[in-house]
Amino acid sequence: MLEISKDIRNLDDANISDNLLHYEYNVKHLLSLIKKGIDKEDPHYLSSYRSFEGEVYENFLYEKLIKYAETNGDIAKFVLKGFHQNRFKSFPNTLSISEKQQIVYRTKSREISEFDAMFITKQNELYFVEMTLVKNVLKLRKRLRKKKALLEIIFPNNEVKALIILNDGATGTKQFPDYCKVWFTHEFSSSKVLEYIVNPKSMILNPKQKSKSKKMIEAHSLRLHPFRYYNTMSWVTRTIRAHKKFIIDFNFLMNEKVQRYHDLYNKFYIGFMSIEEARKILTIEGEYKEDQRVTIAIEKKHSDEIVLTYYIQLTRKSLFLYSFTDDNKQVKEKKDPYGITVTEVFHINKMMDKTYELSVTNIKTIKKLLRTNYKNT
Repeated sequence: MLEISKDIRNLDDANISDNLLHYEYNVKHLLSLIKKGIDKEDPHYLSSYRSFEGEVYENFLYEKLIKYAETNGDIAKFVLKGFHQNRFKSFPNTLSISEKQQIVYRTKSREISEFDAMFITKQNELYFVEMTLVKNVLKLRKRLRKKKALLEIIFPNNEVKALIILNDGATGTKQFPDYCKVWFTHEFSSSKVLEYIVNPKSMILNPKQKSKSKKMIEAHSLRLHPFRYYNTMSWVTRTIRAHKKFIIDFNFLMNEKVQRYHDLYNKFYIGFMSIEEARKILTIEGEYKEDQRVTIAIEKKHSDEIVLTYYIQLTRKSLFLYSFTDDNKQVKEKKDPYGITVTEVFHINKMMDKTYELSVTNIKTIKKLLRTNYKNT
């Protein structure tokens, strides 16, 4: 049984030696604030310190989970990261270790998901672990669905579950899905680690302590079911528009396997409109080339409602998202130029010919079908 141990609950560091101090921390900005004498109640200091404290909390719990896995009879394999594993660069289309020494799954150019920790039980359950000091876990709940969907796709023979580790006082935890196991620790402080980073000559560290348990494995050693991110995305786009009678094949869309992909991608691209046609739906300011496309996607919200969203890609790295709030107010958002959505839209536009062009009438029909489908679920 995966029950929290007393030493994890109490944040007891007695059995991890000085391992926590051997990690590399992103503290350049925090140290500059300390050097300037910024007040500890200043919002800039608080923001930087909280980010650092979250790093320390994750590393502390990872060290404790290694110890937990060594002695827990239900855990068969535990994935190593950080200085515990041999340094491998992150490989595409598989689980591996990133340059930041985190467990990641990536395409050729972008990371799809990152996992704080991961282990497999003797019951063939694959657990991914999320650890955070954040008190409101709404954003965390939104991330879970994508990570679970990815792992179910690449590990179809395992039952995928999540272990969530939070500080006392976290809210919204009763709304976690059934596949989540939630642990609570006492309040955490990273002051000792910061004291060492500020004055590293204050103590001589013990050597790194590494596990010799046969349960410990490298991420790349896990055998995955083949999955190609962009190939699958293109297949969905082609198939969802391939029905001879209907503009969108809803039987295909609502298939359980396809909905798992929807959980992973969050959005499926279904076609495009001309800028002139799109202006009948969207308030678009500025001048655009006559051949400017507005790429259209069906996006799955956290509530499972599926809505239409619109993308305008001006250059390879310049992408804008247009969407609507629940009260039908338009929202315009500039997407991260290095995010995966920019690459997705660029890729999908290369494959969509004139047969994928949609009209305002088509959009109205799709909206109606989406509303009807959501009400019937």
